[in-house]
Amino acid sequence: MTILLSDPQVAAVPVVECGEPLVALDSSFGPARALVRASLATRLGVAAGLLPAGLGLRVVEGHRSPADQQAILAQYSAEVCALHPGISATELDRLTSRYVAPLAVAPHVAGAAVDLTLVDACGDPLDLGTPIDATPEQSQGRCYFDSTRISADARAHRDLLAEVLGVVGLVNYPTEWWHWSYGDRYWALVTGADAALYGPALLASAAA
Repeated sequence: MTILLSDPQVAAVPVVECGEPLVALDSSFGPARALVRASLATRLGVAAGLLPAGLGLRVVEGHRSPADQQAILAQYSAEVCALHPGISATELDRLTSRYVAPLAVAPHVAGAAVDLTLVDACGDPLDLGTPIDATPEQSQGRCYFDSTRISADARAHRDLLAEVLGVVGLVNYPTEWWHWSYGDRYWALVTGADAALYGPALLASAAA
């Protein structure tokens, strides 16, 4: 059974903030120069080195401000409400969390998550089945990591992504093939860690 970020189990995980700074990923991960926690940056570097020659990781987003997180949440909640008139608050939270995390537990706000894909030697994205950030509605569920409604190439690329990122300790959010995290509450719950390593991160702590 898929555990969503709206599940009370996630919010119940304690946070023992370790104080790691946010650092900017280097240009080998693409032009976004996303900000992430230092240990996550290191792990991504190791994972990139495990890929076959000619392939790379392209990170399109890392740290997200609380305001940006809330804006995405509000927009998608409105879309879900329009599709499901009369939906209960509980069900709205559940459906919305397939695509965007509640602010209190959001891995991106903690600097603990990245949205990424695989690219070839020219920097062109490989086929992963859907674009990054395709909603469950837009993709008819193909955004789920384990979807069977994708091509053989896309499945092989997703499995490769899981192999190299899993080796370095990242976990996937199963409704979004592109979302991987380390050190946040969801990661702690999935891996059985006693506590999350990272709470909300402040941009003031960022290091170039």
